[in-house]
Amino acid sequence: MSSEPPPGSGQQPPEDDPFRKQPPSGDTGAGAGSPYDSPPGGHGSQPPPYGGPYGGDPYGGGGYPADPLAGMPPLADSGKRTLARIIDMVMVAIVVWLLTWAFRVNELDMNADDVDYGKSLAQSLIAAVLYIGYDTYMIAKSGQTLGKKWLGMRVANLDNGSTPSVQTSLLRSSVLWIPFAFCCACVWTAICGGWSFFDKPYKQGLHDKAAKTVVVSTR
Repeated sequence: MSSEPPPGSGQQPPEDDPFRKQPPSGDTGAGAGSPYDSPPGGHGSQPPPYGGPYGGDPYGGGGYPADPLAGMPPLADSGKRTLARIIDMVMVAIVVWLLTWAFRVNELDMNADDVDYGKSLAQSLIAAVLYIGYDTYMIAKSGQTLGKKWLGMRVANLDNGSTPSVQTSLLRSSVLWIPFAFCCACVWTAICGGWSFFDKPYKQGLHDKAAKTVVVSTR
């Protein structure tokens, strides 16, 4: 039986993407070992009912014909996601500090009574570029930042499980890091990322919702 995706199903992930979801095969049944491979209740190879056990399309785009997570690994634990984000933030923050120190725009060198707003803006720009650049490059390359790789998780497109494109990764990173760099610092990061602790059904942060991505376990 051909392994090609069914025609008319929209844009498909690249063939060489090792994380792309496999198209369902009506004769093989559920055998990939994922808890999402078959619907609850033991209905064999039949697809889950419209919207699946997680409900309908959260984006109002007409709904998915089946649960988007079918055939994908389990969603990553929100606590592990937070730890991975802290690891990434610390690593990039070290680089930000070194560059701002080298260019003499580090806010720690400023007098609280004589704030240089030009230097403050320069530091914010450096931070934004580095955080967005790091996240975008790593996610578009493999779906994993270093923190996510070490803790066994990756970012995937919700609709097909593939590694996000550069455009999707850039959107996701911008929503997360632009407010962080220019106005809200860790408050925004906590709100944006912490949203996954309460979000249902896909445990998405606000940046995931903007980019239509999810974070899944690789272990």
